[in-house]
Amino acid sequence: MLSQNQIAFTVLVLVCIAGKCQSQFPRACATMEAYLLHECCPVMRGGGSQCGEAEGRGMCADIVVDEQPWGGPYTLFGIDDRERWPERFFNRSCQCFGNFGGYDCAKCKPGWKGQNCDEERPLAVRRDIAQMPLDDAVRFLEALDQAKTTIHPDYVVARDHYRNLLGENGTSDPNYIDITIYDLFVWVHYYSVRDTLLGPGQAFTGIDFSHEGPAFLTWHRMHLLNLEEDLREMTGDEDMAIPYWNFAIGGSECDICTDELVGDRHPNIPSQLSPNSRFADWEIVCLSLDWFDDNIKLCNGTSEGPIIRNPGGNTDRPLVQKLPEPEDVAKCLGVENYDTFPFFSDSDKSFRNTLEGYAEVDGQFAEGARTLHNLAHLFLNGTGGQTHASANDPIFVLLHAFTDAIFEEWLIREQPSATAYPTRDAPIGHNIDYNMVPFFPPVTNRDMFVEASKLGYKYEFNILADLEQNSGPSFIWAVIGVIVFAAFVTIVTIMITGIRRRMKLQQEEELYQRLIAEDYERDEHYGP
Repeated sequence: MLSQNQIAFTVLVLVCIAGKCQSQFPRACATMEAYLLHECCPVMRGGGSQCGEAEGRGMCADIVVDEQPWGGPYTLFGIDDRERWPERFFNRSCQCFGNFGGYDCAKCKPGWKGQNCDEERPLAVRRDIAQMPLDDAVRFLEALDQAKTTIHPDYVVARDHYRNLLGENGTSDPNYIDITIYDLFVWVHYYSVRDTLLGPGQAFTGIDFSHEGPAFLTWHRMHLLNLEEDLREMTGDEDMAIPYWNFAIGGSECDICTDELVGDRHPNIPSQLSPNSRFADWEIVCLSLDWFDDNIKLCNGTSEGPIIRNPGGNTDRPLVQKLPEPEDVAKCLGVENYDTFPFFSDSDKSFRNTLEGYAEVDGQFAEGARTLHNLAHLFLNGTGGQTHASANDPIFVLLHAFTDAIFEEWLIREQPSATAYPTRDAPIGHNIDYNMVPFFPPVTNRDMFVEASKLGYKYEFNILADLEQNSGPSFIWAVIGVIVFAAFVTIVTIMITGIRRRMKLQQEEELYQRLIAEDYERDEHYGP
């Protein structure tokens, strides 16, 4: 039986819309009272009522969690604090009406603006950073640099495992800490992939809420939306949009690894960034995964050294020394199924698994394959190639924007319904109605399995034209080959269909004539 608040939630479609959910939790809810009540329903900022209810913007309601069974390697239950997210921490939150958004319903959802969130905002346009005017690219990269040192105005993170969140005596306020805007972006990614902490020196590693499953694309779509919105609010530039790095250029050179963009090589230390790069002084966080596991601790934002990057320099793995080819993207887009059972890194003929990079570019699963998104990460050969720490390198943002652009192209081409996404038996966190970890207020995979225009942005991206421009004759002939092969298959299919149709008609005619003859014989011999 649904509670009254759950019924209201269903009828009014009160959802946390992308770009207005963050993680881990709002500072306004990082209190003992909120923790003990399991309720994050603060008074609306700027003066107002709880969740803006008196202003008609939202209400405090029960959080709905996915009840469908999960599959995959995580076989524990009731152990990890991310199970049934965010139930371990909060079971009630603000649910916003209409175009209102935010943890207290004080803001507007993406694509809307105005005091009453009833004015449409032009779609933000994400562009190729290598093709856009340098001034625009620099403005975005400087915003990233500013975000690295700017404390997030609204959100804090837990610095300890949930068992120790209240400290040893259990009477202090929850052990949350401030974190910068960009380090929050890193922390969220780390928290989604970290191991299950079982005890000193013990951890369950078969768990990942943002990779190796259907949520890979929806989770990272939400991740980028959060950062994009934070950058807009920090800079006051409502038109700011995340650019992308078209990594499908082939070759062994990183074309955007220049000091004007994401940083050239250090002249004396090839695995570090040039001292002339704006990112040379960045310190990475959330790197020491083994130490966190051994000590049952969470990343707390402590600096752990410089960004490491050596594009194409992994001599021990020749297959990751070159970037994906342009035609790889075209082939990937030809995979029609969003995902296939077992909805994991060994799924075959799965667009998600192909784009993620665990299958060959035509969708065929192959043990040890590393293509597209995975290949681009491994090509960077450093911080960007370590899943839990990869977001520390700012090139991560651009790499995932291009991955999202390919996802967007597939959505536009295939026009899938929600039924294309598994409702159950995907790895934990990956069912369509699972609240994505650790976004708060909750947002589901279903909310992100939509075209970008419904989330307030679009891509300046003509995939065939862009890929052709970056590839030359080889891609042109590859595309021609694909078209010729498709035409051949179509002609053969039509011919076979025609032959089958003629055979069927001939068989039907023979059957008809036989039945007429049989009826005639029965009529002739009818009698008592």
